[in-house]
Amino acid sequence: MAVAQALRTLLIAGQFRDVLKLYRELEPTPESRRPDVQLLAATAATRLGDVAAGTSLAEEALTQFRGRGDWDGRMRTLNLLGALHWERGHIADAERCFAEALRLARQLEDSLMLARASNNLASVAHLQGRSDEAAALYRGALLAYQRLGDRRGTAETYHNLGFAYRQSGEWREAEAAAANAVRHAELVGEPGLLALVLGAKAELSIERQDPALAERELERATRYAAEADDPIGQAEVHRVQALSALYKEEWELAVWHAEAARSTALKHDSALLAAEGAGLAARALKGMGRGAEAAERQAEAAAGFRRLGATSLLERLERDLS
Repeated sequence: MAVAQALRTLLIAGQFRDVLKLYRELEPTPESRRPDVQLLAATAATRLGDVAAGTSLAEEALTQFRGRGDWDGRMRTLNLLGALHWERGHIADAERCFAEALRLARQLEDSLMLARASNNLASVAHLQGRSDEAAALYRGALLAYQRLGDRRGTAETYHNLGFAYRQSGEWREAEAAAANAVRHAELVGEPGLLALVLGAKAELSIERQDPALAERELERATRYAAEADDPIGQAEVHRVQALSALYKEEWELAVWHAEAARSTALKHDSALLAAEGAGLAARALKGMGRGAEAAERQAEAAAGFRRLGATSLLERLERDLS
């Protein structure tokens, strides 16, 4: 129990590499085989973008929790596995895991997990164009997080709501959600979370045609992503930097950032980010007059969006490159 508490303390503090270091020091003792310890290590690996290690540890923990009849452990592990399936682009598996985690959360009357699973299911619904379902789930998650005083969850849900509002052109709501996401993330103080919400706020500023503000927000996001030592977070910032360069018609810079996002995403098995990076690279290559290369990246992005069921992103790709 003391080991699990030490890992949990490090995890809450955002010291994800220290969590994995301590876990590896335990191997191959019986302590390292405990499912609660494996779940904590899996969570740290996931936060660092190590999808393979996170999946392996979480699957092993789930097998043990099921064998013990531990519904709470099973619920928490299913939610994490859903996030890992989401990252890898296995959307049906992700939705199945999130839905089962939500069912168990209701059964166990676990308000925090109910909020997390609802937020995650909302992201699946939003990706696949079920906007009304997504909005209802996001709002339910937000209310639950606020009742619990969970600022990290509140920041993440405001971030997701901001993205949903932005895609539907509800700019005032998008700006309010993005501002709230940053406010709560600053109170949490976790660099990876700050990089995420500042990158999203910069993306909104680009779409609202305020490149100077976007540049300031991107500078902060870049700094926090580096501090977090999170490759997926850094790739996400590259994606927004590619958008910024596209807006300014700085084609070569846009290609560089888009390819940086794409290559990191492919390396870490992040399916949505890889498709988005390929789409941005296609737009920049087209701007440079490199039609054959642009067509190759466009086909890659389109295939990725189709696999994910991301119809709105596919439609936007086709509009941008028509």
